[in-house]
Formats: sequence, structure tokens, C-alpha cells
Amino acid sequence: MELIGHVMHYEWGKLGEDSYVAKLAAANRSDDDTPFVVDASKPYAELWMGDHCSGPSLVKKSGKELGSVLRPHEKPTFLFKVLSVRKALSIQVHPNKRQAAKLHAQFPDIYKDPNHKPELAIALTDFQAMCGFRPYDEIYSNLKAWPELQDLLGADQIEKLTLNADDDEVLRNLYASLMHSEPEQLEKCISKMHSKIRTKPDKCSLDQLFLQLHQDFGNDVGLLSIYFLNVLDLQPGQAIYLSANVPHAYLRGDCVECMACSDNVVRAGLTPKFKDVDTLLELLVCQGAPAQSMLCRSVVKDPERQPYTRTFLPNDLWLTDFVVSMLKIPTGVKTYPVSNALNGCILLICSGKGLLRGGKNIALNVQFGSIIFVPSDASAELELCIENTGEEFVAYQAMQKDFI
Repeated sequence: MELIGHVMHYEWGKLGEDSYVAKLAAANRSDDDTPFVVDASKPYAELWMGDHCSGPSLVKKSGKELGSVLRPHEKPTFLFKVLSVRKALSIQVHPNKRQAAKLHAQFPDIYKDPNHKPELAIALTDFQAMCGFRPYDEIYSNLKAWPELQDLLGADQIEKLTLNADDDEVLRNLYASLMHSEPEQLEKCISKMHSKIRTKPDKCSLDQLFLQLHQDFGNDVGLLSIYFLNVLDLQPGQAIYLSANVPHAYLRGDCVECMACSDNVVRAGLTPKFKDVDTLLELLVCQGAPAQSMLCRSVVKDPERQPYTRTFLPNDLWLTDFVVSMLKIPTGVKTYPVSNALNGCILLICSGKGLLRGGKNIALNVQFGSIIFVPSDASAELELCIENTGEEFVAYQAMQKDFI
């Protein structure tokens, strides 16, 4: 079934034609009687693919919501997305299943379901994100470099990072001091740092990020998290996996994202929305680790049959909600096998053209912007017949992990 994705217009999204989401959405509807018109002044933040109640995909042929035509075992346990990020998303963590059930029972108006929300993000363009705490020595160096941060957090507390190397509680207490800073002291600290950075002749990448976040969010407490959290610059095809209670924020760029079906978010900053600081500090994983350790590895599971299919493997081996594969097929390949999952799968085409053949003599033309739901009974293996367009064929496939 060919699908129509659901577009979300969050304020942080890229505007108009600058948005990869907008381009995908326009291509996704290019053969409709009412084509998708891109507004240059409007943010196009996310394209949702799945049956989430807040933004279900539609079956293009019938106009019905995807969930209404699926059999029970085909209901996705995940939400598949594309994001186009112009301004930073909030610094946040997601609870695990046990914590989510407890929070939902206590505060159902804030935490609206009892599920966890692990996430996988794969860069489509150059993509920047914060993810996990830096190594302790990096945090120590960052904080010691600024008298303003020593005044705000306490020089003696910062010194404990070296006296108690790798002590999670020391880092937790230091980050708690930041999150509980008095607004007047926080504003004083950030304003002094801003004045210094603005006049520096040689600004490092962290200085540039400070200035950008200050422009977008002012004296928000989340601004100072850049000295605690890893900042990763991902190249297209690189990915990060965000397990429960790992602090993170997407900063800029375009990515494919897959997540378990949940709306549970505990925010820490860079947002005007509610910040549940006490819950955040209770849930946080405060283990320092190098930035490169945050990357999600990928493997070619069947080099002989599917040499151009890479599957991303989250660190949580128990995770069954989703898995994502990237198909990057070079020019000159005419046919290529695509494995279907026991519960079906969703395919997003990002480059190239072809014909996707399945069971029951079904064949669909696919190209940039095509979103395909493949039902479980289509075939265990599909065949992709690729047109010679002079560009590589690129697609992303989301499915339940128990398939592999």
C-alpha cells in the first residue's frame, strides 16, 4: 500500500523549501489531484509514517487511515519519522517501561502512556545532536575554563570531578546544581559568558553553539548543558541510539528517526514547555562516555544476497519495538532483493526510481517521496527493479526487530 505521510509543523522545523520534510511531502503527494503546496514561511518539522493516533498515515488509494486497514499483528510497534531541524529541540530524556508506567499512573495529564520511548536517529544530511554526558575530564575542563560557571556551581563542587573520578553521584549532584540554579544567578552567569564569547576573535565550535542557542533561547538553563553533554556532528548515514534516561537534543540538520510508540518526554531545557526537573534528575543516567561511543553501529547481515543493506543495531539487545535498515544501492544494479518482516514493514524512498514487486502479482512504482507499507502476506522477499537514472537508489526500511 502506498501511504501519505502526516506532516507536523513544529516551530523548530526548517522553513519552506529548506526543509527536507517539505520536499518529501511534496513528492509524496505529487500525483494527487490536490498537490502538496509548500509555504515558504511555514516550518515543516516532521513527516510521520505509521498509525500513531496524533498523526496517522493515510492509504493513498482509499484515503483511509492506515490503522483501520491493518490486521492486529501488523499494527506497528514503532513510529517512523523524518525530521528537519532548524532550531534545537528540547534537552530531554525518556523513561524506561517501569518508570513510564509509574509516571503515567501518577501524572496521566503529563505522561500520557505507560510505554518507553527509545529512539534511533540516522543522519540524512550533516546533522548535529547532543547525546549523553561527556567524559568526566572533559566536563571538568569545560567548567574550569569559565570563572562564571565556577561561581554558579561552586569551584569546590567542580573539583570533586577529579577527586572522585568516574563517580556518577558527583556528576549527578553537579548537574542538579545547574538545573536548580536561581534565575538571577543563571542570567548573570550566561550574560557574562555571552559578552566574552561575542567579542572573542577566535571562536571554537562550542562558542558558536553557545551563541546560536543564546540567540534562540536566551538565558534558558539548557544552554549551559553544552558543557556537560557530548556534541556530535554526524555525517549522512551515521546514527545515534538514544536509550532510556540518556539526555539528548537534536540541534540542526535532517534525519530519519524511528522510536517506540510513546509520547513520554521529560524535559531539561531549551524549551518554553514544562520542565520536570526533579523527575529528570531522578531518571538521568549520569555516566560520562566519549562522544564516539554514542554512535549506533550498523552491519551488513547478508553480504552475498543483500550487500547494500545495512541494519542499525541499538545497544539495547532486548529491544524488539523496531529496527531500521538503510538500502544504498549503487548505479548499475538492476534488481535487488528486499526482505519483508513477519509483521510487515514500512519503506521510505529517498533517492532513485524503481518498481517494487511483491506477492499476489503486485507491483508499485517507487521514487523519491514514496512511502510504502508492505503487509506481512505480500512475500517473504520482495524484488526491486531499479531504473537507470544515474543516481544511487536509497531507501530506509522500518520493521519490528524480532524479524531478524
